[in-house]
Amino acid sequence: MKAENFFEGKEILITGGTGTIGTALTKQLSQYTCRGIRLYSRDEEKHRVSMEKFKDVKNVDISYLIGDVFDKERLSRAMNGVDIVIHTAALKQVPACEENPIEAVKTNITGTVNVINTAIDNDVERVFFISTDKAVMPINLYGATKCVAEKITLDANQYSPNKTKFSVCRYGNIIGSRGSVIKMWNDSFTKDQPLKITDSEMTRFWITKEFAVKFILHCISNMKGGETFVPLMKSCTMHELFMAFCEYKQMNYDYPTQIVGNRKGEKRHEDITLEDENISFVDSAIQFISLNSCHMTSESTLVSGDFFDKQELIEMIKGVLENG
Repeated sequence: MKAENFFEGKEILITGGTGTIGTALTKQLSQYTCRGIRLYSRDEEKHRVSMEKFKDVKNVDISYLIGDVFDKERLSRAMNGVDIVIHTAALKQVPACEENPIEAVKTNITGTVNVINTAIDNDVERVFFISTDKAVMPINLYGATKCVAEKITLDANQYSPNKTKFSVCRYGNIIGSRGSVIKMWNDSFTKDQPLKITDSEMTRFWITKEFAVKFILHCISNMKGGETFVPLMKSCTMHELFMAFCEYKQMNYDYPTQIVGNRKGEKRHEDITLEDENISFVDSAIQFISLNSCHMTSESTLVSGDFFDKQELIEMIKGVLENG
């Protein structure tokens, strides 16, 4: 089903709704004939910014609800009358989770349990959990909490077999999101400072906000419950990304850099699926695969994906720095 048709007349709650992906989802959903969009997050300044951004939206009622997913009572009140929950709220910075492990567990695991229970209690139709490639064979706490949260979310289907359906999506880095290396490099270049690079040979999966939103809404529209959706992403080394940035900014390749090394808890290379996750469905139109964790095989794996060419990276960088 097309997303614009599925979301017609739906009341939608987005946890972490004032963050990068929550804002991008709101922008797209506000163009549909939804009944309402509720943005739930604990950052009052981001609420103010979001209100300003969407002040001219007239066809959809957008509500701004300050609250924490760790506060089950507040979350339950916010979810009353909701049809769809998109759960994006999380502590996402790898070093921050390493230094604040209890807070990471409270938000990413206990918060997800609260979302699940309140969704079932409020007869929510569908819950869609936003995960990360760092949940695959995690070596850091952020990835570990997301791995646990994925399993908790998928398992929730057995508690609500006739009503609330739960599915998961897992993708890599959104290029241009808050804290993105592209924006950091651009700020450093503007100030005539060296560009900081963790490890030139480190690889990362990248997708744009626009594709992430299209992917998420398409999957929600077509989910049955129990799937883990994974987009077919491309990756690149940090050196290749740096070279593309130099091309875009018309810089010399010998522009000063500072190798700072991997941050605490960072992998050198990320994975996006496990060898024992069965690829049960491939959607060639929007380029994603669906994993069925209940039926394990070792026949298929997507470890690194294809690599970007330089022009593709330049176009992504251009989109981030020129379009926001």
